[in-house]
Order: sequence, then structure tokens, then C-alpha cells
Amino acid sequence: MSLSSHVEELKKKHQALSKQVEEAQRAPGSSDLEIAELKKQKLRLKEEIERLGERA
Repeated sequence: MSLSSHVEELKKKHQALSKQVEEAQRAPGSSDLEIAELKKQKLRLKEEIERLGERA
């Protein structure tokens, strides 16, 4: 897998997590802990994308 395709895949995962966070925030049964974990995953992906972008 090339670096650019890997970054694109990470961006897709980041976008999917964004959607999950939005849905969880709207859902009355979602816990703050669940939302916080999704946000942490999203941040880790963003940091990885930025780190890989510096190399490209």
C-alpha cells in the first residue's frame, strides 16, 4: 500500500468516526465515556494523518 493510499484510508476512517461521534452525541442513550473514546480515536487518526503528511 502506498503512503498516499494509506493516508486516504485513514481520512476515510476519520470521517466515519466524525459521523459516529455526531450520532452518539444526538442519541440519548450514549454515555459520555463512549463519546470520549470515539473522540480519542478520531484524534489519534488525525495525528497519524498529519504525521504521514509531513513525510509525503
